Formats: sequence, C-alpha cells, structure tokens
Amino acid sequence: MGRVSKYPDELRERAVRMVAEVRPQYPSQWAAITAVAGMLGIGTPETLRTWIRRSEVDTGQRPGDDADR
Repeated sequence: MGRVSKYPDELRERAVRMVAEVRPQYPSQWAAITAVAGMLGIGTPETLRTWIRRSEVDTGQRPGDDADR
C-alpha cells in the first residue's frame, strides 16, 4: 500500500504550473522551485522538484515510466 500524501493533487498541479509560469523571472529552475515552494507552504523545494519530474515523465517530456516513482 502506498503512502498517503499530505498534499492534495490540486496543490501539486498548481505548484507545477506556477513553476513553469514564473521560471523566466528567476536565474534557474531551482530558484523558481524554491520560491514557489515557499509561497505555497510546501515542506521542501525537493518535494516540488520531484512533482515536476513526475509531471515531465507523465507528459512525455522526460523519459521514464511509473516504475520510476
């Protein structure tokens, strides 16, 4: 049985979208991730980075499959 996330799917999707939207305003993707994680109260930026990577796999932008989760 998988672990239940403390973050709702809607928050995850919103956070991933926000990083894409604000990315041009920051010198790196990591800076954008850190800023958005802070704005939304996400525990660590690494959590959001993981959501972004999963989203990229799900949309075919990055190689991988569900087994990589």
